[in-house]
Amino acid sequence: MKLILIGFGVVGQGFAEILRDKGSELQRKHNFTAEIVGVVTASKGSLYRSSGLDITSLLEAAEGGSFDDYPSQPGLRRDLAASEMIAAREADALVEVSPTNLETAQPALEYCHLALDAGMHLALANKGPVALDYATLREKARDKSLQMRYEATVMAGTPTMHLAEDALAGCVIRSARGILNGTTNYILTQMETGMSYDDALAQAQELGYAETDPSGDVEGWDAAGKLLILGNALFGRGFALADLEVSGITTISAGDIADAKAAGQRYKLIASATPAGGSVTATRLPLDDPLANVAGSTNAITLETDLMGDITLIGAGAGKLETGYAILSDLMAIERTAHRP
Repeated sequence: MKLILIGFGVVGQGFAEILRDKGSELQRKHNFTAEIVGVVTASKGSLYRSSGLDITSLLEAAEGGSFDDYPSQPGLRRDLAASEMIAAREADALVEVSPTNLETAQPALEYCHLALDAGMHLALANKGPVALDYATLREKARDKSLQMRYEATVMAGTPTMHLAEDALAGCVIRSARGILNGTTNYILTQMETGMSYDDALAQAQELGYAETDPSGDVEGWDAAGKLLILGNALFGRGFALADLEVSGITTISAGDIADAKAAGQRYKLIASATPAGGSVTATRLPLDDPLANVAGSTNAITLETDLMGDITLIGAGAGKLETGYAILSDLMAIERTAHRP
């Protein structure tokens, strides 16, 4: 499987490391072989070679901050834009791992449409295209007998979408309710030990869970983007951010945490979706709720179904290798099922 990667930050590099370290095992056990033929980034430059790039050299160049350090090879191009790589029609799948834009989803959305038009499957970690243009992309992929997969957009490598769309096929999913942001869950967990919000946030930033500007996490927007994907994929609704009730954890005080604890409850930032709509809000949960006992940066989701009752999935919601694995699992699923889009 020949791949073009848009973006080569933490997730793209994690995926490349998996191909480097587990390539022989993947071929031997699963008959899966992949090679990266093109990479486009905003800061490091671009590389394209139809016969494949050397992954070790690619990772070394990325670590140095520029693809200028990637060694010259026969057929190597350093001047192609993403649209030109896609237009060459020499790749089987586009892997979108560039930063998410939840306002317009651009430029990732344009690349996704170009890739489908060029006969390429999609594997996305970028939430923007799936959150804002799910129905159109899905229809176009089906019309062209291609696949769009997006496991990495919700809970990293924890198989949320596989569970909902494949393993639970035949069930009606009535609602989805979960902890979809590890940063806020870590902060709330630390506050329960007596730490202030500001100190817990600072610690989350030191550990790399929170960005220097944490507003996307602590104000609920990261979870809201994931909720859009769940709502659109599970319920066939054209949800938009404006349709969701979104708030975060910035107003939760130590006193609020203590009051909940005294009542046998625990605060969690809960993203919830039904066919009627969705919300992201800090919620007091009873301790016997499975989501109440998910601590630290871990994510979890509870799916309410008609045949299986409630099913709760708990696992990593972020991480270099964890999210890189989600890309791998999507590509392997595409190869297994390419005959049935």
